[in-house]
Amino acid sequence: MSLSDRSLIGKSLGLAAGIMVLDQVSKFWLIAWVEAQGGWAQVTGFFNLVMVWNRGISFGMLQSGETGRWLLVGFTSLVCIGLYIWLTRQSHLWPALALGAVIGGAVGNIVDRIWRGAVADFFDFHIMGYHWPAFNVADSAITIGVAVLLYDSFRAPADQGPAD
Repeated sequence: MSLSDRSLIGKSLGLAAGIMVLDQVSKFWLIAWVEAQGGWAQVTGFFNLVMVWNRGISFGMLQSGETGRWLLVGFTSLVCIGLYIWLTRQSHLWPALALGAVIGGAVGNIVDRIWRGAVADFFDFHIMGYHWPAFNVADSAITIGVAVLLYDSFRAPADQGPAD
């Protein structure tokens, strides 16, 4: 592994750690604040802060008990290991950072499942009676990271240029 590869991995894991810390700090603050507001606070006409405990997977699907909780922790941990292996094989900056974002978000949600028993979600966007499922900083990082990976997968190799 070259020095530039190690630097790329270091940047990506630094991003992952930063996202995980930001996610946990935001949850620490928002859990207390939103619950003090009665579990809900209107911020704008299209955005609320809400307190939702997600015991399932994305968008609250597959809500589960204690066994499901630990199965999700184990499965998500295995996914993070796979993403790390993928990261070690990256030679371009953007896909490596995207993998770091996904790893950081996944680890943030793993910490919730272990420490709190469920993932804390807060951000509630809505328009004309339609609500997007509540989400958090970790979910945002995962979504952005996956979007960047998808974008990168559709670029022609010539567009990618040399390692960033």
